[in-house]
Amino acid sequence: MSDKQLQVQLLRPSTDAWLQCVLDNFNEFLIDHAANERKASSLALSLVAHYPDRTDLVMEMIDLSLEELNHFRQVMRILQAKNLVMPPDEKDPYINQLRSHVRKGAEHYFLDRLLSAAVIEARGEERFRRIAESLAGEELQTFYTTIANSERGHHILFLQLAERYFSQGIVKARLEDWLVIEDAVVEALPLRARLH
Repeated sequence: MSDKQLQVQLLRPSTDAWLQCVLDNFNEFLIDHAANERKASSLALSLVAHYPDRTDLVMEMIDLSLEELNHFRQVMRILQAKNLVMPPDEKDPYINQLRSHVRKGAEHYFLDRLLSAAVIEARGEERFRRIAESLAGEELQTFYTTIANSERGHHILFLQLAERYFSQGIVKARLEDWLVIEDAVVEALPLRARLH
Protein backbone atom coordinates (compact mmCIF):
# COMPACT_ATOMS: atom_id res chain seq x y z
CA MET A 1 0.00 0.00 0.00
CA SER A 2 1.28 3.48 -0.84
CA ASP A 3 1.89 6.21 1.72
CA LYS A 4 -0.61 8.40 -0.12
CA GLN A 5 -4.22 7.29 0.36
CA LEU A 6 -6.44 7.51 -2.69
CA GLN A 7 -9.51 9.75 -2.51
CA VAL A 8 -12.70 9.80 -4.55
CA GLN A 9 -12.79 13.11 -6.42
CA LEU A 10 -16.18 13.29 -8.16
CA LEU A 11 -15.94 14.83 -11.63
CA ARG A 12 -18.67 17.39 -10.94
CA PRO A 13 -20.84 18.50 -8.06
CA SER A 14 -24.57 17.96 -7.93
CA THR A 15 -26.51 20.75 -9.60
CA ASP A 16 -28.31 23.58 -7.89
CA ALA A 17 -31.44 22.34 -9.66
CA TRP A 18 -31.11 18.97 -7.89
CA LEU A 19 -30.68 20.70 -4.53
CA GLN A 20 -33.70 22.94 -5.10
CA CYS A 21 -35.78 19.92 -6.12
CA VAL A 22 -34.85 18.21 -2.83
CA LEU A 23 -35.56 21.29 -0.73
CA ASP A 24 -38.93 21.79 -2.46
CA ASN A 25 -39.90 18.13 -1.90
CA PHE A 26 -38.11 17.38 1.35
CA ASN A 27 -40.56 14.78 2.66
CA GLU A 28 -40.08 12.78 -0.53
CA PHE A 29 -36.33 13.05 -0.08
CA LEU A 30 -36.54 11.88 3.55
CA ILE A 31 -38.43 8.75 2.50
CA ASP A 32 -35.80 8.00 -0.14
CA HIS A 33 -33.01 8.69 2.36
CA ALA A 34 -34.45 6.09 4.74
CA ALA A 35 -34.63 3.52 1.94
CA ASN A 36 -31.02 4.21 0.98
CA GLU A 37 -29.75 3.71 4.53
CA ARG A 38 -31.53 0.36 4.74
CA LYS A 39 -30.10 -0.71 1.38
CA ALA A 40 -26.60 0.39 2.41
CA SER A 41 -26.82 -1.83 5.49
CA SER A 42 -27.95 -4.73 3.31
CA LEU A 43 -25.12 -4.14 0.82
CA ALA A 44 -22.53 -4.37 3.59
CA LEU A 45 -24.04 -7.66 4.76
CA SER A 46 -24.11 -8.98 1.20
CA LEU A 47 -20.34 -8.46 1.03
CA VAL A 48 -20.02 -10.44 4.28
CA ALA A 49 -22.05 -13.27 2.74
CA HIS A 50 -20.14 -13.16 -0.55
CA TYR A 51 -16.61 -12.97 0.92
CA PRO A 52 -16.65 -14.84 4.28
CA ASP A 53 -13.01 -15.86 3.79
CA ARG A 54 -11.81 -12.22 3.82
CA THR A 55 -12.02 -11.86 7.57
CA ASP A 56 -10.86 -8.24 7.80
CA LEU A 57 -13.47 -7.21 5.22
CA VAL A 58 -16.12 -9.20 7.14
CA MET A 59 -15.51 -7.31 10.36
CA GLU A 60 -15.41 -3.92 8.59
CA MET A 61 -18.68 -4.69 6.79
CA ILE A 62 -20.40 -5.85 9.98
CA ASP A 63 -19.48 -2.53 11.61
CA LEU A 64 -20.60 -0.61 8.51
CA SER A 65 -23.89 -2.49 8.37
CA LEU A 66 -24.63 -1.60 11.99
CA GLU A 67 -23.77 2.06 11.40
CA GLU A 68 -26.01 2.23 8.31
CA LEU A 69 -28.79 0.46 10.22
CA ASN A 70 -28.50 3.08 12.97
CA HIS A 71 -28.79 5.82 10.32
CA PHE A 72 -31.88 4.04 9.00
CA ARG A 73 -33.39 4.05 12.49
CA GLN A 74 -32.61 7.77 12.88
CA VAL A 75 -34.26 8.66 9.57
CA MET A 76 -37.25 6.44 10.38
CA ARG A 77 -37.73 8.41 13.61
CA ILE A 78 -37.81 11.62 11.55
CA LEU A 79 -40.37 10.04 9.19
CA GLN A 80 -42.55 8.91 12.09
CA ALA A 81 -42.44 12.37 13.67
CA LYS A 82 -43.74 13.74 10.36
CA ASN A 83 -46.32 10.93 9.97
CA LEU A 84 -44.57 9.74 6.79
CA VAL A 85 -44.54 6.08 5.76
CA MET A 86 -42.04 4.31 3.53
CA PRO A 87 -43.66 2.77 0.45
CA PRO A 88 -42.69 -0.71 -0.75
CA ASP A 89 -39.13 -1.00 -2.00
CA GLU A 90 -38.37 0.30 -5.48
CA LYS A 91 -35.31 -0.04 -7.66
CA ASP A 92 -32.87 2.86 -7.67
CA PRO A 93 -32.01 3.82 -11.29
CA TYR A 94 -28.65 5.31 -10.24
CA ILE A 95 -27.54 2.13 -8.43
CA ASN A 96 -28.87 -0.15 -11.18
CA GLN A 97 -27.06 1.77 -13.91
CA LEU A 98 -23.82 1.70 -11.92
CA ARG A 99 -24.18 -2.03 -11.28
CA SER A 100 -24.49 -2.67 -15.01
CA HIS A 101 -20.80 -1.64 -15.25
CA VAL A 102 -19.55 -4.20 -12.71
CA ARG A 103 -17.32 -6.62 -14.60
CA LYS A 104 -17.50 -10.38 -14.53
CA GLY A 105 -14.71 -12.56 -13.20
CA ALA A 106 -14.05 -13.02 -9.50
CA GLU A 107 -11.29 -10.45 -9.03
CA HIS A 108 -12.75 -7.83 -11.40
CA TYR A 109 -16.15 -8.25 -9.74
CA PHE A 110 -14.70 -7.86 -6.23
CA LEU A 111 -12.73 -4.74 -7.14
CA ASP A 112 -15.73 -3.19 -8.90
CA ARG A 113 -18.00 -3.88 -5.93
CA LEU A 114 -15.59 -2.03 -3.65
CA LEU A 115 -14.96 0.89 -6.00
CA SER A 116 -18.58 1.38 -7.02
CA ALA A 117 -19.45 1.47 -3.31
CA ALA A 118 -16.71 4.06 -2.73
CA VAL A 119 -18.09 6.28 -5.50
CA ILE A 120 -21.69 5.90 -4.28
CA GLU A 121 -20.65 6.86 -0.74
CA ALA A 122 -18.68 9.85 -2.07
CA ARG A 123 -21.73 11.10 -3.98
CA GLY A 124 -23.80 10.60 -0.84
CA GLU A 125 -21.32 12.67 1.16
CA GLU A 126 -21.36 15.47 -1.42
CA ARG A 127 -25.15 15.59 -1.53
CA PHE A 128 -25.74 15.32 2.21
CA ARG A 129 -23.20 18.11 2.78
CA ARG A 130 -25.00 20.38 0.28
CA ILE A 131 -28.28 19.67 2.04
CA ALA A 132 -26.75 20.40 5.46
CA GLU A 133 -25.37 23.73 4.20
CA SER A 134 -28.80 24.64 2.81
CA LEU A 135 -30.50 23.85 6.12
CA ALA A 136 -28.35 26.35 8.04
CA GLY A 137 -30.00 27.19 11.33
CA GLU A 138 -32.59 24.41 10.98
CA GLU A 139 -32.88 21.41 13.29
CA LEU A 140 -31.78 18.91 10.64
CA GLN A 141 -28.55 20.73 9.75
CA THR A 142 -26.49 18.95 12.42
CA PHE A 143 -28.01 15.60 11.49
CA TYR A 144 -27.10 15.96 7.82
CA THR A 145 -23.62 17.24 8.62
CA THR A 146 -23.06 14.13 10.74
CA ILE A 147 -24.41 11.89 7.99
CA ALA A 148 -22.13 13.57 5.41
CA ASN A 149 -19.10 12.99 7.65
CA SER A 150 -20.06 9.32 7.99
CA GLU A 151 -20.34 8.95 4.22
CA ARG A 152 -16.84 10.37 3.88
CA GLY A 153 -15.54 7.71 6.25
CA HIS A 154 -17.36 5.04 4.27
CA HIS A 155 -15.93 5.99 0.89
CA ILE A 156 -12.44 6.06 2.39
CA LEU A 157 -13.06 2.63 3.95
CA PHE A 158 -14.01 1.10 0.60
CA LEU A 159 -10.89 2.55 -1.02
CA GLN A 160 -8.71 1.23 1.80
CA LEU A 161 -10.22 -2.21 1.38
CA ALA A 162 -9.59 -2.08 -2.38
CA GLU A 163 -5.95 -1.18 -1.72
CA ARG A 164 -5.68 -4.02 0.77
CA TYR A 165 -6.52 -6.57 -1.91
CA PHE A 166 -5.19 -4.90 -5.08
CA SER A 167 -2.18 -2.78 -6.00
CA GLN A 168 -2.69 0.97 -5.81
CA GLY A 169 -2.01 1.26 -9.54
CA ILE A 170 -4.85 -1.13 -10.37
CA VAL A 171 -7.18 0.57 -7.90
CA LYS A 172 -6.34 4.05 -9.18
CA ALA A 173 -6.85 3.13 -12.84
CA ARG A 174 -10.19 1.46 -12.24
CA LEU A 175 -11.33 4.24 -9.88
CA GLU A 176 -10.79 6.71 -12.73
CA ASP A 177 -13.07 4.54 -14.89
CA TRP A 178 -15.71 4.51 -12.14
CA LEU A 179 -15.63 8.28 -11.80
CA VAL A 180 -16.35 8.66 -15.52
CA ILE A 181 -19.12 6.05 -15.31
CA GLU A 182 -20.71 7.72 -12.28
CA ASP A 183 -20.57 11.16 -13.88
CA ALA A 184 -22.35 9.90 -17.00
CA VAL A 185 -25.03 8.15 -14.92
CA VAL A 186 -25.72 11.26 -12.81
CA GLU A 187 -25.84 13.46 -15.92
CA ALA A 188 -28.40 11.19 -17.63
CA LEU A 189 -30.78 10.79 -14.68
CA PRO A 190 -33.96 12.88 -14.54
CA LEU A 191 -34.23 15.46 -11.78
CA ARG A 192 -35.84 13.91 -8.70
CA ALA A 193 -35.98 14.59 -4.98
CA ARG A 194 -33.81 11.57 -4.33
CA LEU A 195 -30.38 10.99 -2.88
CA HIS A 196 -29.33 9.57 -6.24
